[in-house]
Amino acid sequence: MNIKQLERISKALGDANRLRILQAIQAQKGKLECTTIVSTLDLAQPSISHHIKKLLDAELIEAHKEGRFYSYTLNQRVWDAYLAGLKKL
Repeated sequence: MNIKQLERISKALGDANRLRILQAIQAQKGKLECTTIVSTLDLAQPSISHHIKKLLDAELIEAHKEGRFYSYTLNQRVWDAYLAGLKKL
């Protein structure tokens, strides 16, 4: 993982709400529906969409469409590569 990728992921992780989203995904055994995120966090749906987009752009999570609804999972491959990249700094 190069410095630019490390920077992009670090910026995505630099917000408490995004960290809460990741924490909620982990608490749900790695899979969380968008509606659950809205009810778990005390944020408006547009704000959650913004944070989800940042996490998706950083490739930290993956979206899965099931009918009309989306669920999100942690991208373990990217997370592991990010941690390994930080250790090499």
